[in-house]
Amino acid sequence: MRIISKLLKLTSISFILLAMISCSDDDDVVIITPDELNIVETALETPELSSLVAALQAADGDLVAVLNGPGPFTVLAPTNDAFSLFLTANGFASLDDVPTDVLSQILLNHVISAEVSSSALIGIGSGYADSNATGAGNSPMSLYFDTSNGVRFNNVSTVTTADVEASNGTIHIVNGVIGLPTIVDHAVANSDLSSLVSALTFGGNTTFTDLLSMPGDFTVFAPTNAAFDAFTNPNSNDIDNILSNHVIVGATAVSSGLSNGYVSTAGMNGDGDALSLYINTDSGVTINGISDVDKADVIASNGVIHVVNTVIDLPTVVTFAAADPNFSNLLAALTRSDQPDFAGILSTPDGTSPAPFTVFAPVDTAFEALLNSNDDWDSLADIDGMLLTSVLQHHVIVEANIRAEDLTDGVMPATLEGDNITINLPGNDGNAAKITDGSGTSNIDIIAVNVQANNGVIHATESVLIPDTTN
Repeated sequence: MRIISKLLKLTSISFILLAMISCSDDDDVVIITPDELNIVETALETPELSSLVAALQAADGDLVAVLNGPGPFTVLAPTNDAFSLFLTANGFASLDDVPTDVLSQILLNHVISAEVSSSALIGIGSGYADSNATGAGNSPMSLYFDTSNGVRFNNVSTVTTADVEASNGTIHIVNGVIGLPTIVDHAVANSDLSSLVSALTFGGNTTFTDLLSMPGDFTVFAPTNAAFDAFTNPNSNDIDNILSNHVIVGATAVSSGLSNGYVSTAGMNGDGDALSLYINTDSGVTINGISDVDKADVIASNGVIHVVNTVIDLPTVVTFAAADPNFSNLLAALTRSDQPDFAGILSTPDGTSPAPFTVFAPVDTAFEALLNSNDDWDSLADIDGMLLTSVLQHHVIVEANIRAEDLTDGVMPATLEGDNITINLPGNDGNAAKITDGSGTSNIDIIAVNVQANNGVIHATESVLIPDTTN
């Protein structure tokens, strides 16, 4: 019998070889060998993934066809038990009760359009991947992974069986359904943001978590644990207001859409005016000149997180003079060694005299025009010290936070230098207002308004204001 068995095997092998040889010269014939199952077929053959198969069939978007495609895909495949827990936790009696559009997005949040092995994830340690779900701003939803204790996703789902190979990708079987993350969910999931979460929820405070869990568009600049460790709160500012200063409400500002300029935050000054935030994209993304974005575009269902390396304290007017490159000449003048401590004075906290301030800040081209007006001035260093002091003081109004909407036509506020300036509405070429300085020069346009600091407000001017030097 053993001989017969061996003969039968040899006969079968010979038949296959003959068939292959006979077809080798026929270009129209393709030899088909048994294929590995694709992702959908593998799920169909795996009893503990029957709920996943049912969900794929029920969801919008013909996801079965998608995952039958060439890929490659990585699918985080929740077990039947995981789906049961998901349904119970969300008040659904069955998959039929889950809105099919929502179900589609949840399932797509388990799909990565790349083949990612568990060893690759472990090699990286932790980080973010783009899922196929659509997050805020129509960007791919971010998926956080951490391999410090198994392989976990968004801190809610652990891989129980890794690296199930399919013809069009890889399946990792997981023990939890991964819902669509809010900004709060992402912050909680990332252990390097635990200090931020602690600050947001200190003393049982739910204001921030309630807000950032709501539908809507938010941009959050999220300091790392190391950033909080280094932060000393030198001005004893209100912590909740500092945290609010990291939040933009009403916009999902992904990094590709950022450019140099100001945005308003949820932080407020003492009058309830929204604080400004200066974004510089000349080299990476820097906020208020002090905080760099280390990890951009963590996309949630309701906004985006940019992880930053420094806590962004409440800004003073000096903060913006230092952060905005359009004010580099102004900053150089304010900090010239023979000048009063303008930086110290203009950093005075709100509520302490002479704060708050209204500063009319000449842009760099304004100082260039000033130097060109005098043949003896090749640089700021050539301007007489006492004259420079008077000129700089002529741009500052103390103990008043005068925003553009507070200006009235013909108002003549006194400056720190002593002379008055006259403000007329409107300005030229659509600008909000124009100024007549102490020397009598008129039609000086205010070209940008309401750069709001915690201790005052800045309005940018097209020219340097000159006091009356005849007195």
